[in-house]
Parts: sequence; C-alpha cells; structure tokens
Amino acid sequence: MQQKRAITQVAIHDLIASRWSPRAFAADKMVSHQDLTAVLEAARWSPSCFNDQPWRFVVCDKASDVGAWETALSVIVEKNQLWAKNAPVLILTVAMANFNHNGKANRFAAYDTGAATLSLCLQANALGLITHQMGGFDADKARQVLHLPDDCTPMAMLALGYQAEAEILAEDFKAGEEAERSRAGLEQRFYLGQWGEAFK
Repeated sequence: MQQKRAITQVAIHDLIASRWSPRAFAADKMVSHQDLTAVLEAARWSPSCFNDQPWRFVVCDKASDVGAWETALSVIVEKNQLWAKNAPVLILTVAMANFNHNGKANRFAAYDTGAATLSLCLQANALGLITHQMGGFDADKARQVLHLPDDCTPMAMLALGYQAEAEILAEDFKAGEEAERSRAGLEQRFYLGQWGEAFK
C-alpha cells in the first residue's frame, strides 16, 4: 500500500507522521464493530469547552445497514462518490449550535467537533484503517435525508475503511494518491509572540 509519511523539521509521533487521506478504499473489506466502536470512543473522549461535547456523528455502516450507507453516499458530490463508494463506513460529522447547560450559542462547537474528528482519524490510523474527510457533500440534503435537527451544522462527511492499491482509482485521483505530501513551512503559518513574526 502507498505510504506517505510527513516530511518534518524534527521527529514527530509516528501516528501523526503516517496519517494521511487516501482515496483508494478496499470495497470488500468491512470494518469490525469493535474497531468502529474504538474510533468512536476516541472521538468521545476528546476535549471540549465546558465538557459540552457538541459533536454528533451519524454513522452509516454498509455491513450493518446498506440502506443508511446508500443514503449517506447520496449526499456526497458526484466526483467524490467515484471513490467514496468503496468506503464501507461513511460518517457525517455534525456540530450542535448551542451549549447543553444554558442553551446559549456555542462558538466553540465547530472547533471541538474538529478535535473529536481528528481523534477519530488518529485512532483509525492506529488500528490500520484509513480515513478521508470531505467538504464535498450537500449539507441541505444531508439535513433532510438523515433527519438532522435545525440547531446544528453538518461539518464534513468522513469515509472510513481499509486502504487499497491506487490502481483502482481513476487517473486524476491516482495522480493525487501517488503525489508527495506537502505543507506550508512553519514560518508561513506559525507566529512567535505576535502576528507576522515567523516561528523559526
């Protein structure tokens, strides 16, 4: 399988360095209930403001409910469906708008939901699974067909499963799958003491 380790200035934990977002999923390899529960537990124990836990995850597992999985696939944009159709689990991540304890707007909901989702992705990586998060989905359709309440924001659709060889992908996806990973340098995104002073 394709390995794409992060190229870093100093060593970082292997779990982080080896995590990336493949599109080549093995359609014939289901995720066990135990492993699926483990990745959700990792998300459950993420930090959040006031311990409010504003995240919600709508889990659509092809192995246990093909209809729900097909519904989730239907809200993904057509181009992403070309590869996401092979992922055995599709998960919609959702941020609740208001705090549980006082009903006021929770401006940290998206931040906390993102943290929970990363915990899920890292746990998946530790179990030998892969994840790919997508912004390319129809949020309004997701609200309707997955019966979401009004006071939430659908954040991303996440594909979960096992990696397959890049050869199963269409050529434009295959090129991206095999390309080297890249990130902006630390000095371009991280500041020391004040905005614009590059961290070195």
